[in-house]
Amino acid sequence: MNVKQPNTEQILEFDKVKKLWMTLALTESAREEIRNTQPCISESELHTKLRETSEARTMMEKGGNPPLAALTGIREYLMAAEKGDCLNPGQLEETGIALVAVMRLKNYLERCKQYDIPLAYYAENLDALEDLKEQIAIQIRSGRVDDDASRLLKSLRGESERTKERMREKADAVMRANKACMSDSFSTIRNGHICIPVKKEYKFKIDGSVIDKSATGSTLFIEPSAVAKYAEELQILQIDAENEERRILYTLTAMLAEQAETMRQNMKVMEKLDYIFSKGKLSMEYGGVEPEINTDRKIRLKNARHPLMDRAVCVPLQFEIGNKRDGADIRGIVITGPNTGGKTVAIKTVALNCLMAQCGLHVAAEEAYICMNSSFFCDIGDGQNLSENLSTFSAHITNVLAILRKVNSDSLVIMDELGSGTDPTEGMGIAIAILEELKKSGALFLVTTHYPEVKQYAEQEENVINARMTFDRESLRPLYQMIIGEAGESCALYIARQLGMPDVMLRNAVEAAYGKDMQESLREAAYGKDMQENLTILSEENGEIVLQKESTPKIQKCRKESRKQEAAGKFCLGDSVMVYPDRKIGIVCQKANEKGVLRVQMPDKKIWINHKRLKLYIKAEELYPEDYDFSILFDTVSNRKLRRQMEKRHVEGEEIVVIK
Repeated sequence: MNVKQPNTEQILEFDKVKKLWMTLALTESAREEIRNTQPCISESELHTKLRETSEARTMMEKGGNPPLAALTGIREYLMAAEKGDCLNPGQLEETGIALVAVMRLKNYLERCKQYDIPLAYYAENLDALEDLKEQIAIQIRSGRVDDDASRLLKSLRGESERTKERMREKADAVMRANKACMSDSFSTIRNGHICIPVKKEYKFKIDGSVIDKSATGSTLFIEPSAVAKYAEELQILQIDAENEERRILYTLTAMLAEQAETMRQNMKVMEKLDYIFSKGKLSMEYGGVEPEINTDRKIRLKNARHPLMDRAVCVPLQFEIGNKRDGADIRGIVITGPNTGGKTVAIKTVALNCLMAQCGLHVAAEEAYICMNSSFFCDIGDGQNLSENLSTFSAHITNVLAILRKVNSDSLVIMDELGSGTDPTEGMGIAIAILEELKKSGALFLVTTHYPEVKQYAEQEENVINARMTFDRESLRPLYQMIIGEAGESCALYIARQLGMPDVMLRNAVEAAYGKDMQESLREAAYGKDMQENLTILSEENGEIVLQKESTPKIQKCRKESRKQEAAGKFCLGDSVMVYPDRKIGIVCQKANEKGVLRVQMPDKKIWINHKRLKLYIKAEELYPEDYDFSILFDTVSNRKLRRQMEKRHVEGEEIVVIK
């Protein structure tokens, strides 16, 4: 029987976070990227994504929201232009508006360079195409070719208007001369002709052509012959004007076609920035912070919140896992406490923030130290599947087994109400068997339970620890705070007593729940050899059912040592290098340190800079002799003299002055 594993994004409500996130993006490309965002398993790539989010937020806090635009339809216009089609005035006007948006974004980024934010240097990749933008602005206005687009067009349109005016004057003259024959006092346009309204019975008294008639037929609209003689002249003028308009439109379209690739690059940059800035906007929405990322399998959250919950009422969560207790690394936490005490919200808060961090987003916390995870697994809620005739327990176990096949040491697993949905005795045993399998995998896991035996198991195992959700015994209300290192209580018996249950009934309940014989039998069931080998439904080996593991992705850690070695050997003393993003030329005056940072002599000062921002321009061996004394370049005259003296003898009271 094959049951689809529940969607992790939906369980953790990351899909709702994405919906909010998408509303903060303007371009469809950015929204699609948000829709397809998945956790990043490359450490270096994740650091880049998080840095971009932080830079975007900082830039908005200091420089305001960026003037981004959707640029809808521009790609289609570019394709049409490249095919040789002629764009209409409306399409060209939209293109001009897009170029204005590019210019405004470029200006915004240029202003933000003063804050020394690397993201601002995306301005170098934008080209507002000033000539094209100016030509469109001059020649296209209000969805039409402007009169001032060319002298010829202005002349033709002006003459056309003067001809129309003469035609109207002739029509008015005919009407004044034949007032008795008119059914109205105004001329009108019918089928593109200037006509006068003539009573039907007088149609033969007016020299002209009948163009139209009224609905009743009592009025005929006649174009007087005195007006018609100008019609041919007007038509020629209008044809010439249309030809001139077409020439202007083709010229502008051809200019756009020449710059199509540049325009596409502009759009790619704008869409990329739209995605990056949407992450910054999302961070501002829920007051996020950049998490510190590690590959040491440690998570530490200070005042963490569920990002979709109201900050005013949400109780902050203090959480830590992966730390050492009694010499052992804590890999699993068993959380207990009363119903509606916040257990489920707590584990979802941890997992959701970890998932968001690994997608390059800020987390809803005051401080966050989060490890990378190769996979996220969840078993939360009522998994009853009526269509496939599975009970709640069957669906739960099917899901758990699917998780256990894939889980590895880089996974994060959360499970709610472990072992629930069946006989309590057997459910407890299964819960402990699942915990054993999770512990063997090396994964980080958070589980909630009401079984006292599971709490006892967590107390005894060195890599597992208990945690409890606090409860106010006076008000009988949960406090939604997690205390790690202490086992909680369901508080059912205490609540029942406070609500008036007789002592006799309470004693019977205690004996039934915690009788000695029952306890011993439960321990045997939990720790028997059959349980230790775990449950599975896949294949049989030597007559025993064994768990078939499935391959899962691994975290791609940064190769720090190789990066240092690369940086150290990449540039030599005296190399001429280009410094990005400013593209200024400098000379290496001190080799890279262990962090990949080296010193460069610029025209006006010496700077420390990461090797990634440098590109070799000219090798030192091409510029200087083999035994060249670089102190001539990098040191002062006084320092060089003093060094020569110190080589010969001790110079009392003198020291070399280091030039900063």
